[in-house]
Amino acid sequence: MSTDACPPQVTGASGAATPDANLADLVRGAAERGPDHPALIDMAGQEMSWSELDAAVTGYGWRLRDEGVRPGDRVALALPTGFEFCVALFAVFRIGAVAVPLPPSAPGPELRRVLGDSGARLLISGRESQRAESGVTELDPPTGADRADRALPRVSADLAVLCYTSGTSGPARGAMLEHSALLANVRQCAGLRPMPVNAADRVLLALPMYHAFGLGPGMLQVAFVGATAVLLPRFDAEEALTTIARHRVTCVVGVPPMYRAWLRTPPDRLREGMATVRLLTSGAAPLGADVAAAVRSATGLDVFEGYGLTETGPVLTTTLAGERAKPGSVGRALPGVQLRLVDADGSPIDEADGDTGRVAVRGANLFRGYWPDAAHGPDAEGWFRTGDVGYFDADGDLHLVDRATDLIIVNGFNVFPREVELVLAELAGVRESAVVGVPDEAQGEAIKAVVVAEPDAELTPEAVRAHCAARLAKFKVPREVAFAGQIPHSPTGKIARRTLRTG
Repeated sequence: MSTDACPPQVTGASGAATPDANLADLVRGAAERGPDHPALIDMAGQEMSWSELDAAVTGYGWRLRDEGVRPGDRVALALPTGFEFCVALFAVFRIGAVAVPLPPSAPGPELRRVLGDSGARLLISGRESQRAESGVTELDPPTGADRADRALPRVSADLAVLCYTSGTSGPARGAMLEHSALLANVRQCAGLRPMPVNAADRVLLALPMYHAFGLGPGMLQVAFVGATAVLLPRFDAEEALTTIARHRVTCVVGVPPMYRAWLRTPPDRLREGMATVRLLTSGAAPLGADVAAAVRSATGLDVFEGYGLTETGPVLTTTLAGERAKPGSVGRALPGVQLRLVDADGSPIDEADGDTGRVAVRGANLFRGYWPDAAHGPDAEGWFRTGDVGYFDADGDLHLVDRATDLIIVNGFNVFPREVELVLAELAGVRESAVVGVPDEAQGEAIKAVVVAEPDAELTPEAVRAHCAARLAKFKVPREVAFAGQIPHSPTGKIARRTLRTG
């Protein structure tokens, strides 16, 4: 069942179109409505109000301008989820520059590749070792001394973020997300009734903000309504439950590994820790009906699932749109989002019989294309074909059944096998390799590398993993390394990955 309602324009508070959208205006608006209302709370219990955050954003914006950053310049942020990231991000937006969020633990080779590809003018990082390897101008993270009362000139900005995501044709590429697209997705989410988040909510954000899920449905949604974000730089099940109880968290923006980790705690402890929560959401990867049922049994709360991609700003569907959790489904399209199923040529298919097809999407929330030339973005009619295959049930809810590509999803992050295989090829003694995803209870999927070694090569799994760890982000490093005499191939020479997954 396709959803073909016309997408609305991005509008301001008055309903007028806002082609000059700037996401930093969300902070200013929240500060004007509730200056003393808490905007951010960290794990130590420190608070920053919306007026304090607004002043800090302006102060750090002046620092960026003093460093020579101008509208359109790319600024890389390699910071953990916390006050520093939020201040730096909105400061970049406020001066009209483009944010390039990166993992705070990104190793040197990957860091330099993204910085070089994006043409970043500046790197904001708190790690000396990372900054020393960057090859670009570095700037210390924001401090409390960055606050300023002197206003910055308002900049009408276009491109907001380059989110690097592993696509379907190779290593990570920068998805070009505009201010208007990200704001459109925030408004689409807020268009659900009842609203998922309101100003009275305290929202647990334990997701990395360099990921589109932590950024959009996380921090931007909080800023849009002027709620309070409770920030954790990393997720630990027990620590998160303690934080939820201490700060009376009402909403959780989660991913499947978080819920699986919570289910390993005693049910009484989980129920007690979640006593103040009214809404649990999950995205980035399939949750599993068994996990959803176990969470409901322990807490009395349903987990509402959603689906989206970095390229779509990111949310496309949610079971909140159908007003009830439906395990196995990712729900219905957000208001203003159009979905349909297409065949390999992009032609719409007959969905009446529950036939499967590739999910295609259209809406104001879509990315422009991949950096730098906007390649492979929406087509001339505004449709973007995802790499996911699914079907609509009789209620109009979307079910995802497979991926049209070989992407591996580890903790909600995309890993393209070829990227890891190219790194393995650099290791002396490796004749050939193949990388696949295998089921993992904690992460959803884990990376498995099958290696064919040269005769007399003295390779060990530990040596292979160490080689990868020095060149790839942690979530891309193989958890399993197996050695084989040969890699199975199809008659056309393609690696038979399904055979490898099943052993």
